Amino acid sequence: MHKVLIIGATSAIAQETAKLYAEKKDALFLVGRDVEKLEVIAADLKVRGANKVDYTSLDLNDCEQHQDILQQADSCLEGIDVVLIAYGTLDDQKKCEQDYANAKQALQTNFLSVVSLLTLLANKMEPQNYGCIAVISSVAGVRGRQSNYVYGAAKGGLSIFLQGLRNRLQTANICVLDVKPGFVDTPMTAELKKGALWAKPEAIAKGIYTAIQKRKDIVYLPWFWWPIMTIIKYIPEPIFKRMKL
Repeated sequence: MHKVLIIGATSAIAQETAKLYAEKKDALFLVGRDVEKLEVIAADLKVRGANKVDYTSLDLNDCEQHQDILQQADSCLEGIDVVLIAYGTLDDQKKCEQDYANAKQALQTNFLSVVSLLTLLANKMEPQNYGCIAVISSVAGVRGRQSNYVYGAAKGGLSIFLQGLRNRLQTANICVLDVKPGFVDTPMTAELKKGALWAKPEAIAKGIYTAIQKRKDIVYLPWFWWPIMTIIKYIPEPIFKRMKL
């Protein structure tokens, strides 16, 4: 039985991933901001077969509370095997360009608050010499583009942090997984026009679950984002800066 901590558990991708663990009769601890939604999700996971489901609510930007939340999760689960960090905001690029306060908030939520959690988790899990920490970043972090470079900077910084953390924790037999989704049809993207490259949360969740089981380092979801972003990454800068991406 796995003991799974899901942070940002009310997100669509997190909910679908939690269902997969529930079906395997694993134990889960959920953290999110909306307590009423957490209650509904927890009840559903119990019906789906979860061995145990506990939850607590928190604004994850409140980094001072991170240590207490992790201690609560560890106590309820009697240890933590798997962590999925699955929260973030898709901030308005134009507002971030016009007002540093907006850019700062985007970086706080999508990067700095996650670093706080990862620092605590790494220090807790390193001595146990097993486990997996999976974090949802984004293909937006592969290269800065004018359409979303503040969000991309946060996710790109997060991926670099995960690289270093992976390098540190590999001797402790801890997998550090960087999940890079492309366009996903979730409530966060409800106002955006959908196209052929868009994926459903269920598909992303299956990819995350499989990547954790296989102890992968990085996974692009769906898979076709790897060749797409590889091409974008290596476009020469004189050409790239004239492109409207």
